[in-house]
Amino acid sequence: MKKHSARVAPLSSYSTQVLTCPVSEGEDGSESHAETPGSETSGESRSYQTCTNAALKVLGGLLMVLCVSSSWVGTTQVVKLTFQSFSCPFFISWFSSNWNILFFPIYYSGHVVITREKQTPIQKFRECSKLFGEDGMTLKLFVKRTAPFSILWTLTNYLYLLALKKLTATDVSALYCCHKAFVFLLSWIVLKDRFMGVRIVAAIMAITGIVMMAYADGFHGDSFVGVALAVGSASTSALYKVLFKMFLGSANLGEVAHFLSTMGFFNLIFISCVPLILYFTRVEHWGSLSSLPWGYMCGLAGLWLVFNILVHVGVVLTYPILISIGTLLSVPGNAAVDVLKHEVIFSVVRLAATCIICLGFLLLLLPEEWDSVTLRFLANIADKKSEEHGEELTESSINTRSRSRANGAVSIPLA
Repeated sequence: MKKHSARVAPLSSYSTQVLTCPVSEGEDGSESHAETPGSETSGESRSYQTCTNAALKVLGGLLMVLCVSSSWVGTTQVVKLTFQSFSCPFFISWFSSNWNILFFPIYYSGHVVITREKQTPIQKFRECSKLFGEDGMTLKLFVKRTAPFSILWTLTNYLYLLALKKLTATDVSALYCCHKAFVFLLSWIVLKDRFMGVRIVAAIMAITGIVMMAYADGFHGDSFVGVALAVGSASTSALYKVLFKMFLGSANLGEVAHFLSTMGFFNLIFISCVPLILYFTRVEHWGSLSSLPWGYMCGLAGLWLVFNILVHVGVVLTYPILISIGTLLSVPGNAAVDVLKHEVIFSVVRLAATCIICLGFLLLLLPEEWDSVTLRFLANIADKKSEEHGEELTESSINTRSRSRANGAVSIPLA
């Protein structure tokens, strides 16, 4: 009966070796011994495959970090070059945002190559439009869902470009990293996310860095205005991300590509009037279209599109924390370009403010269970040290006994 029960009703939480241990003879025993090595081999192959996938994901993530950082540094530096011959930030922002229309065609091309799915672009577009509801995308839903995000997107880019007219690329990219702290504060207030003391400390560090950056040249002039514009860009970006998480948090990559392309269409249709108004009011005036630096503008728009694609695709393919690290690495990347090419000299206050903001950004990347993980890690180290200390005591006692025997000391038992 014991043999029969052990073979018919095994528990999933038990190992195969435990279940086949009572069987020691006969055909059942031979079968059980034959099954054990196979299960061990399959377990080893699964663990090897898991480790391989994790290693590939990490390597892909590191490559993604370099690409994200390089594209964002390139975008910021090309903006500075464009401003030398064409100083119309809203037109540049509008022109670059129109390139979001290409997001869904690029996604569809990659999807067809990888999956070889026989779906027409229209069928795939309709399938991804379920993001707007079961009935798909209507004109009312198109305006209602897309308008707030498109306005926030435009404001983020426009304020970022205005800040680049006042400050160096290093300062603006460092101040933009404060959006991570603003996302935490808004998520805590609006989405009721878990409260974490270390992230409050990181948010305080970000605010401290902002104040120090504004104080670097005194609370006046272009420096203060540039800091305010960069912080405004970080704030609108944080609001965009929190609203995106609230309404579209469960969207897959296809739906995100659909949504960004829809935002590009909204920008082209409804926001095109703003550059015209700025042109006729002489706020942003330019000559003929042929005199515009189309090479710089197309390069800027392309790099911006590549950055957005890498951010959204990288979150799906690799670890999201690596994408955040790629954004953070744009700060030293821009600093290297500013020092080597533009010969910028940074003051001690600005360097300290930048370091404080980056340190706060890194603290915000800590997972929610970082405290329990750290305590377990320290407990494991303490256990290992105690085990090593016990082994040393055992070895020392054995050595003491062997020496006493060699010296002729004999223990006589009492009667």
